Amino acid sequence: MADARSVLARLRHGAALTTTDMQWVAQALADHGMSDAQAGAFAMGICARGLRDPERVALTLAMRDSGKVLRWDMPGPVLDKHSTGGVGDCISLVLAPALAACGAYVPMISGRGLGHTGGTLDKLEAIPGLVTQLDEGRFRAVVAEAGCAIVGASADIAPADRRLYAVRDVTSTVDSLDLITASILSKKLAAGLEGLVLDVKIGSGAFMKDAQAARALAQALVSTANAAECKTTALISDMSQPLAPSLGNALEVAEVMRVLTGAADGPLVELSVALGGVLLANAGSVNDVQAGADAIRAAIREGRAATQFGRMVAAMGGPVHFVENWQRFLPEATVIREVSALQSGRIAAIDGEALGLAVVNLGGGRRIETDKIDRRVGLTQVVRLGAAVRKGQPLAVVHASRPDDADRAVAAVRAAISLTDSATVAVPDLIHERVG
Repeated sequence: MADARSVLARLRHGAALTTTDMQWVAQALADHGMSDAQAGAFAMGICARGLRDPERVALTLAMRDSGKVLRWDMPGPVLDKHSTGGVGDCISLVLAPALAACGAYVPMISGRGLGHTGGTLDKLEAIPGLVTQLDEGRFRAVVAEAGCAIVGASADIAPADRRLYAVRDVTSTVDSLDLITASILSKKLAAGLEGLVLDVKIGSGAFMKDAQAARALAQALVSTANAAECKTTALISDMSQPLAPSLGNALEVAEVMRVLTGAADGPLVELSVALGGVLLANAGSVNDVQAGADAIRAAIREGRAATQFGRMVAAMGGPVHFVENWQRFLPEATVIREVSALQSGRIAAIDGEALGLAVVNLGGGRRIETDKIDRRVGLTQVVRLGAAVRKGQPLAVVHASRPDDADRAVAAVRAAISLTDSATVAVPDLIHERVG
């Protein structure tokens, strides 16, 4: 029989932890059969010595099985994506309905903003009346009706992860590759997925700034998910600048609506198409990745993705005619201020993390868990790397609730964007590599 002392002793001495050990730990985390001190020691032990591949798989599955695991009986594949986080990254709101328009079903359990990055649930809740916390019956009904639903995790989805994450947050063990992998995948696998694509971000706006660390995480996630019999591929994508030109909750929803209604294109569409193409190919819905990408692009261009998005919004309590009248429904900030360039040149670098924090400081994110978000505020028309600008031209537009907040945001945006006199600027590829 496993118990906390025996598991911790084996972990400390470098002995292999068994499936039984991991199952005991996950259940003890979920039902408080181990203390916070023991949970902290477990997390610290994994940080110190790491997990072997079979141990990581066993921990992930045990955490998945610590609560409810959904099962689906759908006429199409059940698919999802996960991003490690960035700025201006509203891909979920584009990709989920596009996949639904291609015959897939997307039960996406998502999260809220973390640090300088925005949260998908916070963005969706900028739509009046829309509720993201659904009971299982309503969740299933929305997926069946709209082909996709983007919701928050219920208390009975991977409860072991919820407890362990809270302990990690106060014991400086958040950045363990093994614990990150188990945390992400335990929740995704509990949604009953048949296929998953991972968007691992790298660059100034990502949590990971180092290519080697991003590759290691992508490989750990892919190998663990595939060992758990969920067909998974990762794309390592660039976050050296915001993915979309808008940052902030309602502003990113507006950008999504411009994409879905054919009024905008660019990196947001291109990465959505690439991720969706991989998912459809892995699911066997199309012959290859290119055919999958073509299908996703067609669903967006032809307005079928917008139709699915509208069905999801209405089924989750939002306006019935949101797609047709989205400008009327989204809240708008009262103070609009251009950030003008103080000199001419080309955009040489963008500190994405600083831009994300500028949005948080405007009230568009949380400094502490209990903060109330102002979903109106943020940035729009953020310039792209390599763009030529003249003195006085806008680098971005600030949307604020108060003039003094706008003043601070203007200064923060100027400090985050660097210009050069050089005639050319090397712009990284949107997709660095594919893993799996």
